[in-house]
Amino acid sequence: MLQEETIKAKWHMLILGRTRDYAQLLKPNLSFMVVFSSVIGYLMAPGITFNWTLVLILFLGGIMVTGGANTINQIIERNSDKLMKRTMNRPMPDGRMHHSEAWVFAIVTGLGGSFILGYFFNPLAGLLSLLSLLLYAFAYTPMKKVHPVAVFIGAIPGALPPLIGWAAATGSIGLGGWVLFLIQFFWQFPHFWAIAWVGYDDYHNAGIHMLPSKDGKTRFTGLQCMFYSLILIPLAVMPRAIGLTGNTGMWICIACGIMYFIASMIFFIKNDHKSARRVMFSSFIYLPTVLLALFFDKL
Repeated sequence: MLQEETIKAKWHMLILGRTRDYAQLLKPNLSFMVVFSSVIGYLMAPGITFNWTLVLILFLGGIMVTGGANTINQIIERNSDKLMKRTMNRPMPDGRMHHSEAWVFAIVTGLGGSFILGYFFNPLAGLLSLLSLLLYAFAYTPMKKVHPVAVFIGAIPGALPPLIGWAAATGSIGLGGWVLFLIQFFWQFPHFWAIAWVGYDDYHNAGIHMLPSKDGKTRFTGLQCMFYSLILIPLAVMPRAIGLTGNTGMWICIACGIMYFIASMIFFIKNDHKSARRVMFSSFIYLPTVLLALFFDKL
């Protein structure tokens, strides 16, 4: 009896550990934010009423596509991940999972998610999600070791989710979808550069180039953050101009853009760890606040 209980306990621990490993491949925190913007894009499309079933299907398909892209990212970077403190305990760098197993998981989730979006919504949504996966996994990921332009490339699939949601709702790529795309596109640059500045030593050891200058942690990063965050302020007027949202949503978006710009300006002036983290946390506040403000002002 004791031996049987020991075997059951071992199996339980094995299953639990494997579940955690697959969860790490999905990068749930990142995936949730990506899918959240897709759902907002869907719900902001004209003529859409809230339907729990369709929202959950969109959420599931988005999580699967994003998880597939994140898994391929970790497969390609498994050797680099060994050299970075924040990634060395992931399943593949730590030796808990072989990359062939991860490939199976990536193909099933990535293609499965695109199929779900294409089948339950429309082919355009499925194709856009597949394009997003391919750009992230096979353009952005390898370019990170070649040139800082990787951030620009990565910003394209990073901004596609609200456009995918819009396409899922309408079957087309409308002006409203493009406005949401642009907001999320320009938001990403200060966001990623602040993260890259804070984690510069880790990235540098792994040979990954994320900062806009190859000279490293110079004030040029803060200057670039100022430029891209500044664009978000006039861009905040666009949803109101095309009738996507009202005055309240517009003013909240403008205020968030000003907050983001001020954090970037302080980062440019001080060029230190604390100010870089301030930009990073400002980015975490900016995107969900803006998306929710636009959504609720549309209701």
